[in-house]
Amino acid sequence: MRHTGLMGLVALAMAIPAAAADIDPLLKKTEDRRVEVIRKVYPAVAAVVTGGGSGVVISPDGYALTNFHVVAGQPPTLKCGLADGVLYDAVLVGLDKIGDVALIKLLPKVEGKLFPFAPLGDSDKVRTGDYALAMGNPFMLATDFTPTVSFGVVSGVRRYQYPERGMFEYTDCIQIDTSINPGNSGGPLFNMNGELIGINGRGSFDKRARINSGVGYAISINQIKNFMGHLRAGLFVDHASLGALVSSGVEETAQGRVSVTAMIESDASRRGLKVDDQLLYFGPRPMTSVNQFKNVLGLFPKGWRVPLTFKRELDNGVTERKEILVRLMGYERLDLNNPNAAPVEPKPQPERPMPGGPGRPTPGPAPEKKGPTGPGAKLFEAKAGYANYYFNKLERDKLLAAFKKSGDFTSLKGAWQMQATGKLGDKGRQAVVVLRAVPKGAKDANNDLLQGIFDGIDFSVEPLAVEVSGQALRDPPGSGGLLVAFFQLRQLLVYGEKGFVGNFSHGGVEPYYPPPTEGTKPDYLALRVDAQILRTSLGGVNTKWFFHLNGQLLGLEVTLDRDEDPCEVHFSEYRKDASGRELPGRLIVKYGDRDYAALRVDGWKLDDK
Repeated sequence: MRHTGLMGLVALAMAIPAAAADIDPLLKKTEDRRVEVIRKVYPAVAAVVTGGGSGVVISPDGYALTNFHVVAGQPPTLKCGLADGVLYDAVLVGLDKIGDVALIKLLPKVEGKLFPFAPLGDSDKVRTGDYALAMGNPFMLATDFTPTVSFGVVSGVRRYQYPERGMFEYTDCIQIDTSINPGNSGGPLFNMNGELIGINGRGSFDKRARINSGVGYAISINQIKNFMGHLRAGLFVDHASLGALVSSGVEETAQGRVSVTAMIESDASRRGLKVDDQLLYFGPRPMTSVNQFKNVLGLFPKGWRVPLTFKRELDNGVTERKEILVRLMGYERLDLNNPNAAPVEPKPQPERPMPGGPGRPTPGPAPEKKGPTGPGAKLFEAKAGYANYYFNKLERDKLLAAFKKSGDFTSLKGAWQMQATGKLGDKGRQAVVVLRAVPKGAKDANNDLLQGIFDGIDFSVEPLAVEVSGQALRDPPGSGGLLVAFFQLRQLLVYGEKGFVGNFSHGGVEPYYPPPTEGTKPDYLALRVDAQILRTSLGGVNTKWFFHLNGQLLGLEVTLDRDEDPCEVHFSEYRKDASGRELPGRLIVKYGDRDYAALRVDGWKLDDK
């Protein structure tokens, strides 16, 4: 019996290689596909040598993503290696310390040479149980810059990780069991189509040994997409807050009712949100827990307008449901005198030792920060409020170049007049409107004069006068400052940057919502258009300009007081004049929740002197 048993084991052992050789075709196809995906994305993975982390190239001209905590405390010029074994110079572009994201740009060794890059995926499509690939340079092991690859599954989606000292709030993040370790920070998380679905940042490590415990977190690529326009514009990114506290009334993680428990003065309060209102939807996402509210809020930059749906129980037992468009506040403390200001430059603090548990990203050792060096120095310009002002000017100038295709107005330095007919006020009475800007038209011949006739009533203001009244700046009453808005428009068209003595900067990319067709209920998600933003300041007036990605001016918002609604002017139905210059044929003016005017332009008269 013993002899027979040994013979059986030998026969079984001899049969195993034969069985292994006869691998299932579907399994082999899956493995071959995984290897092919790795081969495809491998060249785009970067070792961020300056900072000891990882990154991933996302565009052929060398823009790359990494973590804020990888580059924090480092000089603005960096060194990055790719899988081709080449060490490239790089420069810091934009920073998001709250979301733990940084945008950098690699510089080619040969001018004009393109980089391999990873396509961006859709992280909203990621499901628990999906396979995922994490790539990077853990422990800086690969001195030839070839990335380490780890393979695992998505353990959870839309996770929330609390911030620490105002940094590293991971909202709507992807939880993975794919192994990530120190050095993987900033590296890519790919799906099995080779699409970038996240940036690895946090991990849970066993005690102090920094041993991976199988729980890691990646920042979702869809969140990063919302901030990409700001990052490319060289900004310090600020995240949004609503100006309201919410509670589920039970455990924060419980499903059910999410109600407002406290509010401060904010756009949300001006739009009608009140204590005890129940939140139903924030953007497209249903609100069923406080955790979910925090997740969604963290997806948006400061200043974005997002639809919010809520319901209210009235005293008579009737339930009222309402959708509002909310202008989100900022997370950071800003210059109170300048609502257009960017967040102050983040100063990373040394990380205190942490016990076992969720690993907090560490902003690395903080050596004495040096200035830019090497080839990247020519692509860096320091300016308060910006991560890299060079890239802000770059994006701003590209925007203005596209805008100037609508025509050259620089010679038209004389008086401007627009005459229109349309509806004024809530009752929609028909009226004739005339707007006129007269350079040096004031009595002392020193200040510009703005005049307006609205339904037979005259208004005038000298927007740059030293002692101009607040009411005059807001005329005509109920518009929020339409005369001043007309003045700002002329300044931009005629003088460009020289027409503004304060801020004149690119403000990233934001949603723009054109007014709906008259008499219809707005579908904000369907109306939304992504717009490039220009921010200007002149005479204490801050203006936000919305441009279509093709350069056409869509609208503007003039803010006279940070605690008031802006005057909104929306432009459409552009027509060319005899000289080929494009001017809007229709204007919609809004102030708060009111439609002040809906005007059709009868004619423009633009003098050259």
